[in-house]
Amino acid sequence: MRRASLPLVAALVLALSGAAAAQTPPATDGAESVTLDAPALFHFAEASAADGDFAATEAAYRALTEDPNPEYRTEARFRLARLLADQLARPEEAAFQLRRILAEKPGASAVRLALARIETQLGHRGAAARELRAAEAAGLPPDVERMVRFFSYALLAAKPVGGSLELAASADSNINRATRSDTLGTVLGDFVLGSDARARSGWGFSAQAQGFVRTGIDRNATLLAEASLAAELHPHAGQFEDVVLALRLGPEYASGADRITLSAGPVWRWFGRMPYSRALSISAIWQHPLGKRAQLRANLGVLLIDNLRNDLQDGATVSLGVSLDRQLGAKGGAGLQLTAIRTDADDRGYGDNTVSTAAYAFRAFGRLTGVVTLGYSHLEGDARLVLYPRRRVDDRTSLVASLTWRRSTLARFAPFIRLRAERNRSTVELYDYRRTAGELGLSASF
Repeated sequence: MRRASLPLVAALVLALSGAAAAQTPPATDGAESVTLDAPALFHFAEASAADGDFAATEAAYRALTEDPNPEYRTEARFRLARLLADQLARPEEAAFQLRRILAEKPGASAVRLALARIETQLGHRGAAARELRAAEAAGLPPDVERMVRFFSYALLAAKPVGGSLELAASADSNINRATRSDTLGTVLGDFVLGSDARARSGWGFSAQAQGFVRTGIDRNATLLAEASLAAELHPHAGQFEDVVLALRLGPEYASGADRITLSAGPVWRWFGRMPYSRALSISAIWQHPLGKRAQLRANLGVLLIDNLRNDLQDGATVSLGVSLDRQLGAKGGAGLQLTAIRTDADDRGYGDNTVSTAAYAFRAFGRLTGVVTLGYSHLEGDARLVLYPRRRVDDRTSLVASLTWRRSTLARFAPFIRLRAERNRSTVELYDYRRTAGELGLSASF
């Protein structure tokens, strides 16, 4: 029988509770110790919990989490997670124990349901929804499946306040996404490009932050206010820094399992630490579940732009996008996105049509989650700009791969590493470039 050791105080509590214990000879340093087999230790933990001695209960379960028998070890982690979440108000630690189980047994649906409950308690609505989808993909009894589906829909409107944050340090071979050529071909001949117009490597920081507040309107509708900030900062090359701030406000409607979000608000952009543009954003988003494992999302957006540096680029952008996300078993999933964008500008040379597609796949490896995204876009300008000999036509491909260490010792924050590779082929030399970058950072949901 597998065995685990506890201090003498634990044995005394066990004896007082009436459970059996076996005493071993005194240790060489004069202190007494006892050895309990795993079933007795489980019994002791239950008795301690019934008496309200949660410290002894936790000590017993932690001892059992290191038991060589995987079944004892799994059961102890599951019970410890429930104790941490329900009696000791330490849900982050509880989630960590459940993830340890899933690293060994990714198909454990009951564990995923328990983790979804704790993620919801922590306010991690997206993480909870992912665990529920994974549990459904692994298979559930019909009654449990209906309850899980109802809970999944409720997650969409349950959280009144929340947000996410991502901070990263980066090294980039081309921070300004510019050509490596020393000259630019024009109708007037070749122009010599200055250093700021050519590809420039460097390091920097990036930040992505989103936050929202939701309040009820009636049974099927809420009012949603959102704010987002995206920033690329380069302390030694401030002329390439890019910051975008957006505010949005609008209603969300629920119709059965579907959800429709309408919003509008201002958008400000700063480039090179100076105001670059201001805009009004209007959008509509529709989300629709497709069976147990998939979700369809469609979005329509309109952006009315006032370019503060070039009035010829004032105009409107209309975008239409469709995406499909699907869970593939308990450990992974994939998705596909298609987008069409129409840009009108006061100068037709700045107007264009763009179509793009992106495919991604993710998979869990123990405590790591890997994501790979492959993207392609094709852009065609409406007309040739006066200076350039050809109308702009771009073909851009990108590859992004990341590894995230799921939340463990860093509270809400998950460390990640991300690698990017990008290639844009353009008929206008100024826009023809290559870029590779690496990022190391932290992400969190609140």
